[in-house]
Amino acid sequence: MTSEHSRLAAALRELRAGAGLSLAALAARTPFSKSSWERYLNGKSLPPRQAVRELCRLANEPDERLLALWEITEAQWSGRAAAPAPVPSSDALPRPGHQERPPLSVRSLRKLGRSRLLVVLASAYTVIVGGVAVLLFLLLPDSEAREAGPPPASVPFSLAPQCHGAACEGRDPMRLICGIDPETLASYRTATGAHIELRHSKKCGASWARTWATEVGDRVDVTAGGPTHGVRIRTEDDTAVFVYTDMTEVRPGSTVRACFRPAAPDGERECFEARVGEVAGMARQK
Repeated sequence: MTSEHSRLAAALRELRAGAGLSLAALAARTPFSKSSWERYLNGKSLPPRQAVRELCRLANEPDERLLALWEITEAQWSGRAAAPAPVPSSDALPRPGHQERPPLSVRSLRKLGRSRLLVVLASAYTVIVGGVAVLLFLLLPDSEAREAGPPPASVPFSLAPQCHGAACEGRDPMRLICGIDPETLASYRTATGAHIELRHSKKCGASWARTWATEVGDRVDVTAGGPTHGVRIRTEDDTAVFVYTDMTEVRPGSTVRACFRPAAPDGERECFEARVGEVAGMARQK
């Protein structure tokens, strides 16, 4: 199994765990069986492109990055790739969780359209060259019916948060399963039109910020009186999806503060805050 295939399988597992989907639920809501999903998620076989799209759809997550990673993996799997292609960094992979896709402005729609065009062109190439093999794969009887023995047991997945309090400090809220059903402490819209929310997980004892409708070069920082954790918008793709800061430890009554720094050199910093345990609302600049 190539490193790209390993990355794809890991990303699919994270997406499935973050959405809280069992193998039985995946089999019931997609054209693929439990044993097929077990093989896809554990890297035993390469999933069809449709399976990747179906999982993204069920998890309510954008599929562009995973499909781009699938294109690279499939090219190497089929032997069409003469050399390893560049792989998206871990920051570029979709984050698990079942949040809705951020509302897009006209500017974001245009940017997203350009990145989708690249994916469509890559997909068209794959269909032309490898379409016959993929079609035969999809038309073959599901191997579950032909297996002599019982289907292999699935790898257990835990939907419980993977950290709490100080152990969450500076870590990714989505990868550590803290982003399932979080509270929104406050919402804020910047002068440039970017949106920021302060999020909080009681189970993890931590808070973080998420942002969307941003510009390349924008930065968001979050702190609760301890270390400051920030995230910078680095690519055009980042401007069309949710982007998250790392977590900061909080306790009931803690004040969480987020600050936005626009990409423009003459832009002014905007900060707002919220207290853990208070009713969420639109925040005012501090």
